[in-house]
Amino acid sequence: MKDFDEVTREKGLPRVGQEVRSKKYGTIWRVMEKKEIWTNIEPDPKTGETRMLPAIYLSYWQVKEGMRPGVGKMMGYEYTLHDNTFALNWDIVT
Repeated sequence: MKDFDEVTREKGLPRVGQEVRSKKYGTIWRVMEKKEIWTNIEPDPKTGETRMLPAIYLSYWQVKEGMRPGVGKMMGYEYTLHDNTFALNWDIVT
């Protein structure tokens, strides 16, 4: 079974405190929190049993001059080995 460290490593996810840039909007966001979670995927086609995958949940805070960390716009996403959403949407800045 794949573990949480492998998700972080293979997807090139940032660490808490690093900043990332939105490829779509060019805005800068700081990673404020990292959680190791389990996410449901499609049930096993043979047994119908629920299957779960390790995932990393990152919460982001939008960096704006004069704004204290954690105050203002925030959002979060989960990442698994089965998606490429981080690489499609973000560049690590620092």
